[in-house]
Amino acid sequence: MTANPAHATPRAAWRRWLGWSGAALLTLLAAACAAAWLLLAGSRPRLDGQQALSGLAAPVTVTRDALGVAGITARNRIDLAYALGFVHAQERFFQMDLLRRDAAGELSALLGPAALPADEAHRPYRFRALAGRIVAGLPPDQRDLLEAYARGVNAGLNALEVRPWEYLLLRQTPRPWTPADTILVVDAMYLDLATPHFNAPQRARLYATLPKPLVDFLLAPDPRWEAPLQGLSATPAPVPAASVFDLRRAPPAPAVTTAALRTALRQDAVLGSNSFAVAGTLTESGAAIVANDMHLPLRVPNIWFRAQLRYPDPADRARWITLDGVTLPGAPVLVAGTNGAIAWGFTDSYGKWRDWVRVLRDPADPHLYRVPGGWARLRTHREIIDVAGGEPVAIDVRDTIWGPIMAHDADGTPLAMDWIALHRRAVNLDLARLETARSAPQALALAPTLGMPPQNFIVGDAQGRIGWTIAGNAIPLRRGFDPMLPADFSRPGVGWTGWLAPQDYPRILDPPGGRLWTANNRVVGGAWLTLLGNGGYDLGARAQQIRDDLLSRQRFAPRDLLAIQLDDRALFMRHWYLLLRDTLTAAGARGGNLAELTRASDRWSGRAGIDSVSYRAARAFRAAVIEATLAPFVARVQARYPSFAWPSGDTREYAVWTLLTQRQAWLLDPRYPDWNALLLDAARKVADEFAAAPGGIAAQSWGRRNATRIDQPLAAALPAPLRALLDQPRRELPGDSNMPRVQAPAFGASERFGIMPGHLRESYLHMPGGQSDNPLSPYYLAGWRAWAEGKPTPLLPGPAQHTLRLLPAARQH
Repeated sequence: MTANPAHATPRAAWRRWLGWSGAALLTLLAAACAAAWLLLAGSRPRLDGQQALSGLAAPVTVTRDALGVAGITARNRIDLAYALGFVHAQERFFQMDLLRRDAAGELSALLGPAALPADEAHRPYRFRALAGRIVAGLPPDQRDLLEAYARGVNAGLNALEVRPWEYLLLRQTPRPWTPADTILVVDAMYLDLATPHFNAPQRARLYATLPKPLVDFLLAPDPRWEAPLQGLSATPAPVPAASVFDLRRAPPAPAVTTAALRTALRQDAVLGSNSFAVAGTLTESGAAIVANDMHLPLRVPNIWFRAQLRYPDPADRARWITLDGVTLPGAPVLVAGTNGAIAWGFTDSYGKWRDWVRVLRDPADPHLYRVPGGWARLRTHREIIDVAGGEPVAIDVRDTIWGPIMAHDADGTPLAMDWIALHRRAVNLDLARLETARSAPQALALAPTLGMPPQNFIVGDAQGRIGWTIAGNAIPLRRGFDPMLPADFSRPGVGWTGWLAPQDYPRILDPPGGRLWTANNRVVGGAWLTLLGNGGYDLGARAQQIRDDLLSRQRFAPRDLLAIQLDDRALFMRHWYLLLRDTLTAAGARGGNLAELTRASDRWSGRAGIDSVSYRAARAFRAAVIEATLAPFVARVQARYPSFAWPSGDTREYAVWTLLTQRQAWLLDPRYPDWNALLLDAARKVADEFAAAPGGIAAQSWGRRNATRIDQPLAAALPAPLRALLDQPRRELPGDSNMPRVQAPAFGASERFGIMPGHLRESYLHMPGGQSDNPLSPYYLAGWRAWAEGKPTPLLPGPAQHTLRLLPAARQH
């Protein structure tokens, strides 16, 4: 065929236009990429050379090793705080900004309307106003540290050629750092560590709906899994008799959907954090070993920043203090690690650190409420929340002498929150005093003075001594009420009467077995438990597994503690797997999905391994059985209180397993003829859900369910190719809740270390992310692979690859 001459010229022109347009588009794309690269490159921290800075008294050296661990050597503690602020700002300013804004309820001004719910939840605490009062009341030496750190942060921010890339994306300008912002960073940790639901009001709703003996049973701890350091396991709660409550004779419960059940029961909530120690009597060196893996939500960058901090000891200028461990960007102190003589770590204590107070209003004047001895007027604060790209939002905060009104009791009475975080003593910089402690007893004496969220504190020293106590200076003394339920503090002699004195804190030093362990479980009993209260303790299976791992050995090196941290044996889930197998066996020759689930889960590895279908099936079966067992009770509470959620802490295991083994007919949902029918229905739900998933039942391995999603906070707003450059690579990982290696897709060990004071070259530390938040930095994801694979990286920094000298401005020449 011959082309039509009439169309030849237009077609050629069209081709030429396409060619020119394509070339132009590629040129524009290349220019945009080059501009983006230049902007990103301009916001990278300075790693080499010299930087003259006003505010320094003497030169400071900052080195980086292959992982980006910052080594900072200063001539005094004030300059060290300044230099740490400089480095934090250059590497992590956006993260610091998010923390202070989260606590203050100011995220929307930066991120827009999507952050408004978080701001509306946090602004009533009025942490920014409190932070200013806290700074004003600190000792002069601590204010000096905060001010030096803030000057360093602002110097580091100003020294960047281009503002951090996140602000370019958001079209925002960073706000300077102030001493009060460091207080807000600690407040953010108070919020992060607080139980996500208001437990006492939820408990009150249970008791308002169901008989007390039944609620006592449903919320009882499980003695089989407890592993306290002191005191006995709990006494098993009795099953309420049919005369107390009988589902067979009770009015039918409203229908409740599976989605509503799962929301109310919060079975996907994961608790983590382990800390344990062995005494020198169990090590070759004679020094103690402390292991710590604080579990937190995981994101890019990681919450912690690794550092080695060096400065002369103020008490002996010939001796240098050297600190190794993790810092929190936004604060001028080492959070967890070692000074060479001692090593320390933390886990969330889950004590009772907030109480709910019934606000009894005057019927004649709703602005008045009853207080001891009379009436007081509610204070109202109008808070304006700025919203980027939107109109400001105003909220009215109603405040009482106990705290802001944040919820309502089962009968509708307003509830004020009395929370230790809302008191001026809640935050200080006494954590810096651990830097000069030389022994475990000295550290234990300091722990009750620290202004921080109350934590389990485990310490070990080079002489081999180990100890436990609660770190945090705000343990309230209570009188005249049950802290597990809202109470009336207007009655004389009822409420908080003061603060526990440091000498009265629970404390264990040199335990007879030479071993200590905490894992968010109930650690003590008796009078000590009364002092600490119950803020939602973990079940205890994880602590028990750590305890038994420690007891299984008589000699330890740091690598042995890492093996315990990585223990993913599914000891807790085994009895659920056996129940699933029995249920499937009883189903006999039933075909379809049940038969396929039987084949796919036939082999039990005993671990939460990435290739295990049986582990995932047992876990899903447990969740389905708990939902079916508790559904008639949850439905009755939700009918009266639609927002009801099960109180925090794993309080479901004891009641459900007891009912499954004792099989009381009067507490079985009448939809089922017997308990076997409930179990079979739960197994069928698992089989059907697995069959409907991609790949079918045989492909539903635990690794597929437990693949990491460790993402950069802003990446979700970007196209997929750019998200891939910012987010951490997806990786299937072993581990789960109720075992030492706690792991979920976006939750896990934010650091792991095992430190032997006096023998730091044998010690290790790794993190799930890199040091820098700049994707062009060589340290953006440095180290995460070792964390994922469970390989130890040295605690001490390696050879310096970069060296930056910070010089006082007057000495720059």
